[in-house]
Amino acid sequence: MALSSTEIKILRLLQDDARVTNQELADKAGMSASPCWRKVRKLEEDEVIQGYRAVLNRRKLGLGVMVFVRVAIDSHSEVEARKFEEQVMALEDVVACYSIGADADFLLQVVAPDLDSYADFAMSVVRRLPGIKEMQSMFVLKEIKPFVAWPIKRLPE
Repeated sequence: MALSSTEIKILRLLQDDARVTNQELADKAGMSASPCWRKVRKLEEDEVIQGYRAVLNRRKLGLGVMVFVRVAIDSHSEVEARKFEEQVMALEDVVACYSIGADADFLLQVVAPDLDSYADFAMSVVRRLPGIKEMQSMFVLKEIKPFVAWPIKRLPE
């Protein structure tokens, strides 16, 4: 989907602050309020904007441990993969899951209050997911650049 320079500017502004009022957004984007509102609604309808969320500090929520878990499954049939995906979708501690092309099949991003909680989750929940052949936990020691926003090409100044 090709985006206009105005749409790119609106998206960049909304990623920086989704609580901005329509009038403030319009002013910053250099347009009037009604066309700005229509552009935002169109971006929502086209699912370029999929929602609005608050960015929370996981440590302040008591989630001090972050782990990436590589998972290989036994069978690569669509049915088995779908069964695994459905089970993972129901796990609140798994904050992201990706199907990957490597020596593993899935990459899970998991958060937990502490190492003991993660160990319990890994052994009693993840290892018991359908079709697990192998799993490897990679613990995050330090977040260098956590995900904040998608890269949107910069407009010339």
